[in-house]
Amino acid sequence: MATLVLTVIGDDRSGLVSALSGVIAANGGSWERSQMARLAGKFAGIVLVAVPDDRADDLIRDLQPLRADGLLDITAERSHATDETEGATRLSLELVGADRPGIVHDISRALATLGVSIEELQTATREAPMSGGLLFEARATLLAPSSVAIADLREVLEELANELMVDIALSTD
Repeated sequence: MATLVLTVIGDDRSGLVSALSGVIAANGGSWERSQMARLAGKFAGIVLVAVPDDRADDLIRDLQPLRADGLLDITAERSHATDETEGATRLSLELVGADRPGIVHDISRALATLGVSIEELQTATREAPMSGGLLFEARATLLAPSSVAIADLREVLEELANELMVDIALSTD
């Protein structure tokens, strides 16, 4: 089986997922995993598809009419996945604090310096109760290599939380 990673974006309207999934199914593909959302009037997502090796090129070709019809801008990449999780510790990170520019950059930079990967990241802003302004919230699944002591990671994140004036919780899955 070939593994394809599709990224999609288009003006939000009904039927986009149906159009995409129809092309995948017509080529014997299996919709394995996805993350999709409506953001600022756009529909955006990423989809992991498994398709028989001999149908991968057909699937990629058959996605083109969705682009030509202006439904979705689609990029298809073949994946040569390796198991990066072997020996790594999976962690959950939750962050809440006053919104300000640079929070994601500061956190991701700190994680990268320790060799910690972000496997999944979800962020949102919402009105802060009582105080006004916006709260920034993030939830992430992290993969820490075995060479990183969780206590060291926790210490780095606690220092950063104090600096950014946010609350960060780190837990093992």
